[in-house]
Amino acid sequence: MNPQFLMDGLIAGAIIGLGAIGVTLTYSILRFSNFAHGEFLSWGAYLALGITGTLGYLGAGFSTPIGPFSFGWSLPIAAVFAILLTGLLALAVDALLFSSFRRRGSAIIIMVMASFGASLALRSLLEFLFTSKPAYFSQALQIAMKLGGGLRATPDQLAMLILALISVVTVHLVMTRTDMGRAMRAVSENPGLAGIAGIDVRRVIRTTWFLGAALACIAGMMSGLIIQIRPYLGHDLLLPLFAAAILGGIGSVPGAMIAGLIIGLCEAPAVQAIGAEWRSAVSFAILIAVLLIRPRGLFGKAS
Repeated sequence: MNPQFLMDGLIAGAIIGLGAIGVTLTYSILRFSNFAHGEFLSWGAYLALGITGTLGYLGAGFSTPIGPFSFGWSLPIAAVFAILLTGLLALAVDALLFSSFRRRGSAIIIMVMASFGASLALRSLLEFLFTSKPAYFSQALQIAMKLGGGLRATPDQLAMLILALISVVTVHLVMTRTDMGRAMRAVSENPGLAGIAGIDVRRVIRTTWFLGAALACIAGMMSGLIIQIRPYLGHDLLLPLFAAAILGGIGSVPGAMIAGLIIGLCEAPAVQAIGAEWRSAVSFAILIAVLLIRPRGLFGKAS
């Protein structure tokens, strides 16, 4: 088998891992599976695409490629705004939909079904605004560089791997070294007790939504740059995201990232051996195996 699957798996796993962090944070703090999370990947990618295009019209210098990369300064600048806008979108969805259910003390299944509805609405709105035609940040061709051991990667792919590493380390430091991170962990353990102890639970919930959506935006931009941008981008990644969140252990940021890499590395050889149409089957098999053998995941705490 071609050893290139290792690089392909790392890249796919980095995207899955970043998206899975948002899933695991949302579940551990809000106590429900948010099936609309995948749409934040798609919206993040399209928002970045729209801002990139706007900057390109404002000045040709924004679109001039940076060194060996296929993109210019318009993409890093657009990424900052897209992250903020995707976070605000998540806060809006929570304010308009989920917060009312929390106030009423609605059952978890109602929250889950509402997230299905939100997912369909967000995806349909994307298709209405941008159509279902694939889009690209750049159509410039890149020559893959030899890395040794039969592995190759383009400059864009290496940049995305570095970005994923920086993102997960930053989130881990926020969760372990800041007051907000400690508050998030306290709410995850016991929301009622955290509120009695003086923690602003609503602020923690808002932070969770924003942080999860921001990471989803980064994952969406990574997928859009390396592959393509489509309204179903996030939907197609939803099963791997949940598989990684459960495999890593609910609430574990490093666990979600490591699990994402594991799933990516498992999917890549399957794609080479039996075809890309079986990619989702690998994630499903891993998900079922984890639920049967170790439901708390690799780094989850025993309840």
